[in-house]
Parts: sequence; C-alpha cells; structure tokens
Amino acid sequence: MQFNIGNKVKSLRKQKKMSILQLSEKSSVSTGLISQIERELVVPSVVSIWRIAQALDTNISYFFDDDKKNDRVIIRKDDHKKIIMNKGNGIYQLLSPDTNDRLLDLVKITLKGGQIYEKEYLTHEGEECGFVLSGTLTVQLNDENYVLHEGDSIYFNSNLPHKYVNFEKEDCVSIWAMTPLFF
Repeated sequence: MQFNIGNKVKSLRKQKKMSILQLSEKSSVSTGLISQIERELVVPSVVSIWRIAQALDTNISYFFDDDKKNDRVIIRKDDHKKIIMNKGNGIYQLLSPDTNDRLLDLVKITLKGGQIYEKEYLTHEGEECGFVLSGTLTVQLNDENYVLHEGDSIYFNSNLPHKYVNFEKEDCVSIWAMTPLFF
C-alpha cells in the first residue's frame, strides 16, 4: 500500500502556512530531511514522522490514512493499520480502533533480531506500558538499560528519553499501550 507520506506532509505544512524552516524548528527534524521526505526521496523514521505530526497538530495516522473509515468495535486480523519501517525490520500494528474518540493507542511492535527501534531517543507527553510476548527487548530509558524477556512488562512516563533495541538474534514481539495517541 502506497501512503505518499511526503505529499501529505507538504500539503498539511502549506495548509498551516508553515515554511520548511518553521516546521524544522517546531519538530526538531532537519530542514534537509523534511525536504527529502516531501520529495519522497526517503522514508522517515517513526520518530521523525511522529515529531512532524506533533508539530503539525495531528497524529501519525494522518500520514498513513488509507481512506478507510474504521469505526468498528472489532478489528479483524487483516484490517489492522500497519506501518512497516526500515525495510521490514520494524512493524508497528495498531490494535485499537482507528477512531478520533479513542484516548490511547494499543500497538503491536515486531522488532527483527539485531535491530534498533529508533536510532534517536524519543520524549513526549504521556505514558507507555509494554508487554513482551516473545523474544527479548532492551528498553533504553533515561540512560539505563532495562532488559525485558517474554512475559515481562514495563511502565514509564514518556517524557523520559527512551528507545527500544533488540540485541538478540530472534525477533521480539511486544504490545504497547500509549498515551497520547501515537497513530
């Protein structure tokens, strides 16, 4: 499925009457990267697109909207919204309904063995709670490493710098509840 993220970033930026420089300053994403995203030359990281979404007063799902309205209570396994990043090494699947009235996101994250969820730390308002279904996940939180194995969970305030790393050879699958909305 083609999402045309760059076109959506450019269109929304222009609707908000923002220059690339203003968006860069508000999002902490470089002007060069924003320009490359808008021209569809690169696929942005989840952190970059999340920062751009926040700066444009929207959530990340705006850029991945497939024009299907999903106001159902049940979301069937093939109908979950998915973001595949880094050549398939990170798969983010929205498990909660894609509606405007939800208060949190429930996300399944599959991180391929030996892969970093994001290269840079992320901080934002809200809370996160994660549960490891399989594999081993290292949560780098506020300069400390927390190693989670199958069945382990973690909770933290999202304003602490954090990122997720899979140092192991096997894939890691985890479920995350996040506020405010990520998707």
